[in-house]
Amino acid sequence: MMIMKEKYDITNLLKQRYFWDIDFTSGKTVSKRLIVERIFSLGTLAEMTLLLNYFGKGEVEKILINLNYIDPKTLNFASKYFSRSKKTFKCYTRKQLMPQHWNS
Repeated sequence: MMIMKEKYDITNLLKQRYFWDIDFTSGKTVSKRLIVERIFSLGTLAEMTLLLNYFGKGEVEKILINLNYIDPKTLNFASKYFSRSKKTFKCYTRKQLMPQHWNS
């Protein structure tokens, strides 16, 4: 017998300070991409685990791989956590294609 989880809105379980630019009173839903990006960049390990359980590890991994930008610390964490080379992340390859000039 399979027990089904009750469907709930994950944004109610996350801290509102991660979504300072979102008006939750309007009733609009927040995109998965934005939720994953903000929680992996700003959230705790417990909140990341909540996302992985809610969306599924494969879906979170796919979202992170396809983001245009992740800060270097988050990229390193995601790379190690999902056992993926940094080269598989879109943000890493984009950064390599756009060299930074010296600030002097």
